[in-house]
Amino acid sequence: MDINQGQNNDQSEQAACKIAADKLSILVVSGRSGSGKTSVLNILEDLGYYSIDNLPLSLLPNAAHKLVNESGIHRIALGVDIRTPQADLSNFAEIYASLKKMYGTHAVKVVYVTAQESTLIARFNATRRVHPLMSQDIDNDNIKHVAFNLPAAIKKEVELLEPIAVHADIKIDTSSLNIHQLKDSLREHLGVDNQIVVNLLSFGFKHGSPIDADFVFDVRVLPNPHWDPKLRTLTGLDTEVTAFFADYPEVAELTDDIDRFLTRWLPEFLHNNRHTVTVAIGCTGGKHRSVFITDSLQRRLADAMPQGIKVLAKHREKNRW
Repeated sequence: MDINQGQNNDQSEQAACKIAADKLSILVVSGRSGSGKTSVLNILEDLGYYSIDNLPLSLLPNAAHKLVNESGIHRIALGVDIRTPQADLSNFAEIYASLKKMYGTHAVKVVYVTAQESTLIARFNATRRVHPLMSQDIDNDNIKHVAFNLPAAIKKEVELLEPIAVHADIKIDTSSLNIHQLKDSLREHLGVDNQIVVNLLSFGFKHGSPIDADFVFDVRVLPNPHWDPKLRTLTGLDTEVTAFFADYPEVAELTDDIDRFLTRWLPEFLHNNRHTVTVAIGCTGGKHRSVFITDSLQRRLADAMPQGIKVLAKHREKNRW
């Protein structure tokens, strides 16, 4: 065997093992116009997928290769709909087979979104959107046809998307689903747990309260290192300030109280269709007390929170220090 060829094979096997370890998932998302395909892509993006919408079918293999092999992205959702060239639709089986051969049967799935005709008509009427086939000419047997009216366009679309629909691994009827139920359905089909990022944000009240906070804790009741000239230029991240707070038991008590509250209630957001929760902790200037407590809570909560919750610490006034 050629040595270089052996090395290349080893590298390919290593890459394949790495992809498998990272649970590669490539989803081809398609469906009838107005059924919620865009909403599905948005939900998948919230669940950690890299989403691309309205991609021509013929470009799927190249897009997957670039994202997986060149960019190291292993959760991909590729949206394809009736706007793709009609010649591509007729070749879907071949394109789908090539993706499965390249990345594995279990890694590639088709998600097809549909809805009842009456529901689709009602949605188009409510949003006043134009069905794609109402503004396009369809080439059928080399005869150009005029654009369809809405009911005819909805029926024609079913026929044109049949090459994709017959390969659907996951088919979801959104006729009676709201956005939260749609998300739950996707999570169940894909076996994906909800993910939440908890942002612990220190801030200074004199610079304004954060308007996007879900919880706000005011720690101005605590002793302020600002009044010690030696500590004034330091922040709540410095060891000298930490030593200052250690002399005041109320600092630890207040930190413990906030910790107990957040430890009890933050896990409930996992079951509430949330993706981010912002906990703001404020003092006067956002430099000492709020920073110290935010940093302390981040270390505690990062260890205490269940899987699916990531805890980050941010300091809004850092550029003012």
